[in-house]
Amino acid sequence: MGAKQSRAPCRDKGPRRMVLLRGRQPFAPWDDSLLPGKDPRALLKRGMRHVSFSLVTKGMTDVPDFLWGLSEVQKLNLSHNQLRAVPADVGKLSRLVVLNLCGNRLRSLPREISVLQSLKVLFLNMNCLTELPAELSACRSLEVLSLSHNCLSQLPASLADLSRLRKLNLSNNYFAHIPICVFALKELDFLHVGSNRLENIAESIQCLAGLQIFIAESNNIHSFPRSLCLLTSLELLNLNNNDIQTLPDELYLLWRLGRIAWNPMDKGLHISHNPLSKPLPELVEGGLDMLFSYLKDKKHH
Repeated sequence: MGAKQSRAPCRDKGPRRMVLLRGRQPFAPWDDSLLPGKDPRALLKRGMRHVSFSLVTKGMTDVPDFLWGLSEVQKLNLSHNQLRAVPADVGKLSRLVVLNLCGNRLRSLPREISVLQSLKVLFLNMNCLTELPAELSACRSLEVLSLSHNCLSQLPASLADLSRLRKLNLSNNYFAHIPICVFALKELDFLHVGSNRLENIAESIQCLAGLQIFIAESNNIHSFPRSLCLLTSLELLNLNNNDIQTLPDELYLLWRLGRIAWNPMDKGLHISHNPLSKPLPELVEGGLDMLFSYLKDKKHH
């Protein structure tokens, strides 16, 4: 059987530390660089393409109010803090292209996220999200969405409107099936649904014709659907650690896979740690060409 995943529930961390400055009011650690008299705009980084602002690993439980006045910010990194909410004021940063909120304590997002019409990349991994607002679908420029390591079991149907989305990471959540809205995302070339509670892959997976990387490892998937063999652009297919016993004869159509892969980072077909019936284990050991030849002959006879 596939490896069952366990996750520690979200727990509140201890109170944030305070840094006491003699003769001054106490500052939280993230305020050390913002002593009186210093303009927050002095901390903006102006690159060739984007204006960036970063407050990473500062122990923040709240976003500082001055941030909402920095309307020119295009890349905002607030990752690895202790944020429990994103204020509605995030809508004031209408020029945002990249928003990194990973590694916080977020349980939800404000509806005002819909105002971020220029947003292309949104990192929400490693939070405590149990739901997403339907209004996220208004971020029509979104190309990359990472939701891994949260507490999600469903997605709003409206996310089907994210027509430019190319990369979607849903790994390490509580999905019992791939959300239906995902199959409407025709531009997807990367989909990660590993370490969930999947028992099957819907036939609708064939709708994602441009998919190049599909990872569904560490679930409880019982069968390898033939429709997956129609995704002839696949270069990496990872079904490790599931409950698959047989392989479809049409697997040879996935010729771009190139080889049997053993290293998690390698392109190819990952099919280890499944209870494959004989003679499949020996054929897998012999390489992809041997496996394809056997399945092709089996189909024709």
